[in-house]
Amino acid sequence: MSFYRNTVWFVKGLQEYTKSGYEAAAKHFCPADLDVNVTGRSFMITGCNSGIGKAAAQEIASKGGTVHMVCRNRERAEAAREEIVERSKNQNVYVHILDMSSARQVWEFANNFSINNTVHVLINNAGCMVNQRELTEEGLEKNFATNTLGTYILTKALIPALKKAEDPRVVTVSSGGMLTQKLNVDDLQFEKGTFDGTMAYAQNKRQQVILTGAWGSQHKEIHFSCMHPGWADTPAVKTSMPSFHAKMQSKLRTEAMGADTIVWLAVSAAAVKQPSGLFFQG
Repeated sequence: MSFYRNTVWFVKGLQEYTKSGYEAAAKHFCPADLDVNVTGRSFMITGCNSGIGKAAAQEIASKGGTVHMVCRNRERAEAAREEIVERSKNQNVYVHILDMSSARQVWEFANNFSINNTVHVLINNAGCMVNQRELTEEGLEKNFATNTLGTYILTKALIPALKKAEDPRVVTVSSGGMLTQKLNVDDLQFEKGTFDGTMAYAQNKRQQVILTGAWGSQHKEIHFSCMHPGWADTPAVKTSMPSFHAKMQSKLRTEAMGADTIVWLAVSAAAVKQPSGLFFQG
């Protein structure tokens, strides 16, 4: 990550990724885009027991959608489900337990899910930023295993099921941090040099954007998109980037603001009028 690239990105972030950036952009939003009822449509959302994933699940459930919450921690997921159901008055919210860093588990889950369930929209939201190099049981660097490989396997395994659905979509929650990184396919496991969790995360997010573009070209029946939710005040940000969170807390977006573009891409008719495979800045 060059100093120049990082500086330009941070200045851009202060202008566009913050709460004030959202409020400025919101003046151009079309409220009617989100005035929809999605009853009968099935949405799978990964990593949604807190943060913007939970906010997206809440909004989609409130619009009548069937929500499949794919989470790692059952206790937190069940607590989030109860809250979503209570606020939305929608009982069609289901919890599935899955560790997205396990390639084998992700593949088995996706194939088993497809046997008995329909999916119209997949929202790849789960992610992690591990700041020290850590390997999974399968011997993969954990950030890559979760953010890139887990997303790739889940999406690829669900493509046959998505193609059977009406108006199928895949939305991947990437990050503007990917703008600080050029794609590097020579060191996917971050084995060279000094490990930097923030850089690894940004590289993973660049990989997600590249994958989204490739999927959009390969699978014309499905609308693919990825997006940056801006800088939001979430538990994940507070845990993985404590100094950034402390300095920027008053400027950070709410979780609902961060989830806004996710929901727009997942439910609005306007979203699929855009070309498939694009990156959206929320």
